[in-house]
Amino acid sequence: MAEKDRLDLMQGTLDMLILRTLVPGAAHGHQIARHIQRSTEDVLQVEHGSLYPALHRLEKKGWIAGKWELAKDRNREFKFYRLTAAGKKRLAAEESKWKRLAAAIGRVMWPEEA
Repeated sequence: MAEKDRLDLMQGTLDMLILRTLVPGAAHGHQIARHIQRSTEDVLQVEHGSLYPALHRLEKKGWIAGKWELAKDRNREFKFYRLTAAGKKRLAAEESKWKRLAAAIGRVMWPEEA
């Protein structure tokens, strides 16, 4: 996908995508960024300059927990992030808000025929 076709994330959306990415289990930063990029068919590409500040912010809020661990396939430590109970609660609230917002925008953009 061409660089010009990629979309910028709305503020707060990256946090929600990170939380959602961690639902199945722990992941390190590169895995999180790669998952978001693949899941969106390269429409969203999370740069390190956005990802790591977001991870630190989410960790500070207690929504994720990070722990340095040795990667199974490499002889190197990575910081793996896990979703906390507070993070699961926050994700549920964010998903609800996102669904309402997307539905409202959809009603404006594609009104039903009267």
